[in-house]
Amino acid sequence: MATERLDPPDNTAVRVALWRALHAEVDAAPPVLVDEVGLKLVDPEPGWRDRGDMHPQGTAGFRASIVARARFIEDLVTEQAELGVDQYLLLGAGLDTFAERRTDIGSRVTVFEVERPGTQAWKRHRLIELGYGVAERLRLVPVDFEAGESWWDKLSANGFDTTRPAVAASAGVSMYLTRETTAATLRQLAGLAPGSTVVMTFLLPAELVDEPDRAGLEMSQRGAAAAGTPFLSFYAPEDMLDLARACGFAEVAHVSGKALGDRYFTGRSDGLYPSSGEDLLVART
Repeated sequence: MATERLDPPDNTAVRVALWRALHAEVDAAPPVLVDEVGLKLVDPEPGWRDRGDMHPQGTAGFRASIVARARFIEDLVTEQAELGVDQYLLLGAGLDTFAERRTDIGSRVTVFEVERPGTQAWKRHRLIELGYGVAERLRLVPVDFEAGESWWDKLSANGFDTTRPAVAASAGVSMYLTRETTAATLRQLAGLAPGSTVVMTFLLPAELVDEPDRAGLEMSQRGAAAAGTPFLSFYAPEDMLDLARACGFAEVAHVSGKALGDRYFTGRSDGLYPSSGEDLLVART
């Protein structure tokens, strides 16, 4: 029998996990989100906090942005769970740790994580190794996109009920996809049962990013290209809303990074606030 291939997560997923952990360590209380599980999964080399991309001041805006979008999505899942929506779908789950951390609603929500097979096998191995295991209501859905596998078909095969509403989230993914691929994903998500909510993050064109944040966006763009995962798509908010409408959503809304900043970071003693550059689409079926 062939040995299961374990592919460590890419640099972006690792960076997101470390920034989320760093937030609770270096930023003033109260934390917007507490996530130590991702740090345990990654198990970075000693001295990781001294890396240039972990500098507490130099990366504060990016760190806050990552934390803000995660908190927004988790608040939405919690809100919808109170209304009886019991399916949560993550497209490009990476090192998400909702299922491990939010055991308070874990008995009510089944989490479906869609990710590449090798990366997901690595994560499963680490969860078991660390003693978390794979929770009963966590469904790891490996999809080989390069081989043309359908994530929709794989979802159904793993117990996702397309006749019942869900919350679906795609965070930090659309910039790596062509517009056509994102449109195809939105069309599929528009087919979710009535009462479903879709959240998708997207990067703004440079001219819509606040001037102080443009250098950081350019640096991220260069880093992504050097890693072999270039940014392919940027959207003005109205452009993303029009795309979602064209793909079948009747109810769409734009949530700006500033709106998240005002919601979660107002009045902080450390002045921490998300950088501009990434906004969210919220669409409902």
